[in-house]
Amino acid sequence: MRSRIARALAVLSTGLLAGAFAYALVSVVPTFDAVPMDVHLRYRTALMYRNGIFMQALMAVSLLTSFWLAITLRVATRWYAAAAGVLALTSLLVTRFGNVPINGKIKTWSTSSLPPDHAELLQRWEVYHDIRTATAVTAFLLLIVLVDKTRLARSEGHRFS
Repeated sequence: MRSRIARALAVLSTGLLAGAFAYALVSVVPTFDAVPMDVHLRYRTALMYRNGIFMQALMAVSLLTSFWLAITLRVATRWYAAAAGVLALTSLLVTRFGNVPINGKIKTWSTSSLPPDHAELLQRWEVYHDIRTATAVTAFLLLIVLVDKTRLARSEGHRFS
């Protein structure tokens, strides 16, 4: 029963995290580039206030539930959950030490006083976002594979969880 709850929470939180990052990658970031800089800065700053705590909490829940799932499983599938936890941790660390410091700088910008390296900082933020998106999506995919393997094992009469 514990592994079913852990599995459900890990898949849900990791799926939400991967979906949020993927949505930002294909929709939000291109929108930043499509609008004038004053709109870009206002929107990005407002988004930071809405997303900051929620996204970091979601990353923490994803990594904790993935590790919890790894603890509840037998060796054969444990590594999928542990790897998903490491990838969720990577997303959190990239965000905390990559995106967040840049966000702090962006909050101080105005279109009349952009720093000379603003384009490079925005590009670096996007690289960090690409990395955290890739790690979150991969973590989610690993959990999907884990769920599939445990279902297959149950249908064949093996017990992995």
